[in-house]
Amino acid sequence: MNLKKIIIALFLLLPSLSFSQVVFSDIAGIVYNRCGSCHHAGTHATSFEGYTQISQSAYYIHAYLSIDKMPPWSPDTTYSRFAHERIITATEKQAILDWINQGIQPGDTTLAPTPPTYPQYQLYGTPDLELSIGAFSSNAISTDAYNCFSLPTGLTQNRIIRAFEIVPGNESIVHHVIVNVDTIGNTSNDLSGTCFNPSGNFSIGGYAPGSAPTVFPSSGQLKMGIALKAGSKIVLQMHYPAGSFGQLDSTKIRIYFYPQGTTGVRPVYVSTPLQNWNLSIPANTIQNYSATYPAGAATLPTSLSMFATFPHSHKLATKIVNYAYQGTDTIPLIRINKWDFNWQGYYTFKNMVKVPAGYKLYGKHTYDNTTANPYNPHNPPINVFAGFGTSDEMFFDSFQYLSYLPGDETISIDSILSLDPLLTGVDEPNVSLFKETIYPNPASENITFSFINSNNSEVIIRMFDVNGKLMNQVNTGISNKGLHEYSWTIPANCKSGLYIYEISNNLSSSKGKLMISK
Repeated sequence: MNLKKIIIALFLLLPSLSFSQVVFSDIAGIVYNRCGSCHHAGTHATSFEGYTQISQSAYYIHAYLSIDKMPPWSPDTTYSRFAHERIITATEKQAILDWINQGIQPGDTTLAPTPPTYPQYQLYGTPDLELSIGAFSSNAISTDAYNCFSLPTGLTQNRIIRAFEIVPGNESIVHHVIVNVDTIGNTSNDLSGTCFNPSGNFSIGGYAPGSAPTVFPSSGQLKMGIALKAGSKIVLQMHYPAGSFGQLDSTKIRIYFYPQGTTGVRPVYVSTPLQNWNLSIPANTIQNYSATYPAGAATLPTSLSMFATFPHSHKLATKIVNYAYQGTDTIPLIRINKWDFNWQGYYTFKNMVKVPAGYKLYGKHTYDNTTANPYNPHNPPINVFAGFGTSDEMFFDSFQYLSYLPGDETISIDSILSLDPLLTGVDEPNVSLFKETIYPNPASENITFSFINSNNSEVIIRMFDVNGKLMNQVNTGISNKGLHEYSWTIPANCKSGLYIYEISNNLSSSKGKLMISK
């Protein structure tokens, strides 16, 4: 048989070939897990709950997945890693694309998982303090407006902040929020629209589209927080874009404190060391600008533990990179290869990053002021300079950090936060959850188990060797629901080697590996 006949024969066989059909139940869980936190009822994004809603958005899902615009996660994961990354695996992505390419087949939709339910706020539980700007009508007519609201805390005692969440009252007009603390309590509102420099003694963080709440680790392994003096005021600088005049906003901040008398809480510092106010970006050019801290020949006098980073620019920016360096040695902090103005905020490192004394901090931003930049606010392009307006540009990179202590870089921030009731909602009704982390690992003498008990039954810890032989069992005596810690002394019969631990209650269990090195 010649080549031509072979080709014809294969062509005639094509209709009889069978392909694996992807149906809705195959991809529903992926969509809920990777997209649902933003795409659900009550948010500004299109809701993805059930076959009808997801299939109606199939065209847009396909388009955004194909160009890696969704899920929205700007940091380069090959450069540095962060907690709560909004990413999707290649396999998951292909499954969704196959489902759409094959005609968004429903299949038996009763086999699909039920869409998750989401609370009103990102943080669970009742905050210890909630402050609101009240009902405010935007005063941004033809230019951006910056208004500062000075909100009395009413505190009569010093407290330590362990978490806070900024909740925009009108997501469509809240460009960003900067939160400062006035420890004296003598500031007042500035609603002139020109409050470019909010008053206060220090900043504790902020909000921009896509921001997550700020939650500091609060376990025995690591307790950290921001001190708030009695009589202080919280100052919220609100940025409203031009054209939002008359639209109402009621942004608020929800604050959670450590219990009174809590000890061992390490202070968190927030600052913006990398700034450049000399930006001058001519029309139809691409420009790079940098910033270094400390300036000149000076270097960091003490070692720092970087907890989170918040690089910030406006709509001409396309790339951002931050790192620490000493000579030719560099320590990666964050790199964004495709800056997206609509998705920014504080990114919390999976493990704190040590920046030793003697190093410097460095940042570089790339600005594209050409028609090739689809986000350029000016058409045709005009000369752009540093400024506070959305159509100006900024170079403003912030960090949350601690004074370094030995071992900080080995602490898994991701694991600690994965157990935090404020993020898991374990104390809410009808939540079934069992998670744990252990430290140190490897261990030589003592191990601390940090875990969430998902119901009111006793937690039991068992240790097995690699052959499945039970080596030890501990009845912890802990039988109440919530976040707990339990310290365990390694028994004499557990020699050096690899072991499997099991931590369980009468509802669920979890297993993991432990290396013992005596």
